[in-house]
Amino acid sequence: MSTRRDLPASPFLAAAAGRTPTHTPVWFMRQAGRSLPEYRALRAQHSMLSACFDSELVCEITLQPVRRHQVDAAILFSDIVVPLRAAGVALDIVPDVGPVIEHPIRSRADVDALKPLERSQVAPVSDAVSLLVAALGEVPLIGFAGAPFTLASYLVEGGPSRNHEKTKAMMLGEPDTWHALMTSLTDLTIAFLEAQLDAGVDAIQLFDSWAGTLSLADYRAYVLPHSSRIFATLAVHGVPMTHFGVGTAELLGAMGEAGATVVGVDWRTSLTAAAQRVGAGKALQGNLDPVTLFAGWPAVERAARAVVEDGRAAVAAGASGHIFNLGHGVLPATDPEVVTDLVALVHSL
Repeated sequence: MSTRRDLPASPFLAAAAGRTPTHTPVWFMRQAGRSLPEYRALRAQHSMLSACFDSELVCEITLQPVRRHQVDAAILFSDIVVPLRAAGVALDIVPDVGPVIEHPIRSRADVDALKPLERSQVAPVSDAVSLLVAALGEVPLIGFAGAPFTLASYLVEGGPSRNHEKTKAMMLGEPDTWHALMTSLTDLTIAFLEAQLDAGVDAIQLFDSWAGTLSLADYRAYVLPHSSRIFATLAVHGVPMTHFGVGTAELLGAMGEAGATVVGVDWRTSLTAAAQRVGAGKALQGNLDPVTLFAGWPAVERAARAVVEDGRAAVAAGASGHIFNLGHGVLPATDPEVVTDLVALVHSL
């Protein structure tokens, strides 16, 4: 097991733990993504999945936005389907489509055929974490995984879905099969995150990208117990744990109950409203609309200042801290120079 790094000067770790940071920390989801020319140059030679299983490539791609933007945290370059692929699920990440599953999960027999994740199957990821811990110096590294519901939706649908018809049909019509699938995926997610934690990540984030498609009642009945088990199991590691989904305004209170120390907020909900829904004692992360970065610098500056002020108001209302981020990932066509300038602006505030 890795010895946890001591990074007392990290603004990200301070804000996540409810301490007062030297400045508002900022990092971005998908900061190592398609907006960076240096990333595109590497990806022109490697498929997404091959890159995710190449420890030196993972290290380099993770470092790129830290070098360029001077963000306050790095997030491991990976994909939410990496542990599925490692555990033997036949899938591919198709450009401009997303994950495509060769044999979708449609029955209890399909669920029972899923194999557990072995630590050796994600050794390149653990190796990448070790390389990054050595390379990042005082910058913390965030590990991540997809949450069981989002993984289940890909497995059951066979790929991205607008309405999640097959997923909800299984969830509502075959609850025993559904909970068996979620239990299996919860075990897989815990194993994947524990591999990252033991290799030395300083924080983790659980992405429940599609949870916003659910009602609060369905989320509580069919998803919350499984996400809660992840956070309860991993709490022993003593690192900040972030829970994030898109379109989750009505779920924020329940997502806060799941056990994370930080709750991510998308751009549709103000941070002060989120603080009331999540309740006191949790830090909030967010929540500039990613599309704002296309509107010209005056608009970006106004919106960023508003988010910082909203974050301060949220802390006054009971949130334990605020980490500046977008309300979702950096979009591919974003000008990297605007992102760099945005980091500098937030730091100056």
